[in-house]
Amino acid sequence: MSTFDNKVVIVTGGSSGIGRAAALGFARQGAKVLITGRRPAPLDEVAAEHPNISGLVADVAEPGDAARTVATAIDRWGRLDVLVNNAGAGAIMPLGEATADKIEKIFAVNVVGPSLLTQAALPHLAAVRGAIVNISSTFGQKPGADLSHYAASKAALEHLTRCWALELAPRAVRVNAVAAGPTESGALTGMMGLSLEQAAVIEETEREMIPLQRRGNPDDVARWIVHLADPASDWVTGQVIAIDGGLGLT
Repeated sequence: MSTFDNKVVIVTGGSSGIGRAAALGFARQGAKVLITGRRPAPLDEVAAEHPNISGLVADVAEPGDAARTVATAIDRWGRLDVLVNNAGAGAIMPLGEATADKIEKIFAVNVVGPSLLTQAALPHLAAVRGAIVNISSTFGQKPGADLSHYAASKAALEHLTRCWALELAPRAVRVNAVAAGPTESGALTGMMGLSLEQAAVIEETEREMIPLQRRGNPDDVARWIVHLADPASDWVTGQVIAIDGGLGLT
């Protein structure tokens, strides 16, 4: 019997990349998984891959969607054991091109959204000694030119992780984070809005910079998300674990 049998997991941004891989990882170990995203078709595609996965159209940048997301999981399965704050926003944005609107959009998804979702989930997680896993980035600690606001938002998420771990420990809710390096998840052409040609140049540069000489794949990160959420890791909290092929060391 898997430790995730009869457990319930929410994964935001679960329709592609790391979120999809994490959702499948939990589902294959017996969990019921609710994935969220802004477009129904990709959610349906992932849900079709495993009977334990259900999709919900929701936007973490919309404050009202936090309570609705948690309520959907509770109404459907009666409990919530794990929250994975995976949905992310970013942009290659030199300081000279930054605007209040662009900055606010990044922080709405990467900082405000996880905060509101965690707040809505907390009573249910506390009832079952649950776990929260936040998805950060190598650039939460490593500086990157033209990435200042994305990097700052991830640094904020990492510090929220540590603060929440202290705050929620008396309620037996664990909070950890995974700082993911560059992965083959389509983030450059999707989240970052680059052309295929621009993305290819950056991908090659990243491969040369990463000590292990390759970009990651979503499963490289997802297995650590599942591991940190596992009750077997019940003495681990407040940690930010870098899964980046050593990029953060350079």
